[in-house]
Amino acid sequence: MMVKTQEEIRIIAEGGKLLGAILEDVVSRIREEVTGHELAEFAARRMQEAGGKPAFVGYGTPPYPAALCVSLNNCVVHGIPSDYAFQPGDIISLDIGMIYQGLYTDMARTVSLEPITQRERELIDTASQALDVGISEIRPGNTTGDIGYAIQQYVEGKGFGVVRDLAGHGVGHALHEKPEITNFGTRRSGTKLKTGMVLAVEPMITLGDWHVRIARDGWSVMTADGSKAAHAEDTIVVTDSGYEILTR
Repeated sequence: MMVKTQEEIRIIAEGGKLLGAILEDVVSRIREEVTGHELAEFAARRMQEAGGKPAFVGYGTPPYPAALCVSLNNCVVHGIPSDYAFQPGDIISLDIGMIYQGLYTDMARTVSLEPITQRERELIDTASQALDVGISEIRPGNTTGDIGYAIQQYVEGKGFGVVRDLAGHGVGHALHEKPEITNFGTRRSGTKLKTGMVLAVEPMITLGDWHVRIARDGWSVMTADGSKAAHAEDTIVVTDSGYEILTR
């Protein structure tokens, strides 16, 4: 069901608040010589301590192997954590999902290790701002197309690319549910939003061309032209008056 009950929303909100705090803790550990593998192990421990469990482990085909996606530089999303030690100039996108009392939440943030260029800083900021722009379109009667249109106009207005091959989604009973929420499109198109829907909105943007390719590991989504990328995501519930962000 795309529309969740009040009790389900309460649980998702509780899990979302916990997940937001966990990702803040993960981000605070980022520094030179730390590895993605270390961050993923820390994230898994924190989720277990919070009474949840990682949503990503074992997901998909081939089964995803970690509690956290760590996507570096020209990797847009779904990067597999490794023993690579972070270096100055790295752009690091972290995507995390948790199952809490049987229900799912999902979120992502992009950070960096200085020095990065001014344009790279703008890339990261634009992903975060585009998330807020998209979320601001959430209210009963609006559509998923309204969200995508707003994100696309904002991102392309800043001169960045909007990845077309990946999308946001419903979330709750599973990690990925209907409706699909693309980051591009036209107003009044797609699925009409209703009170009680729980959505994961997630702009994925590039410094260059928007086309992507899948790496040999079967998971990492890379920019086709090698340009750097950024990603931001929150879980949001549609309310009678608009929306509530559940992962902040």
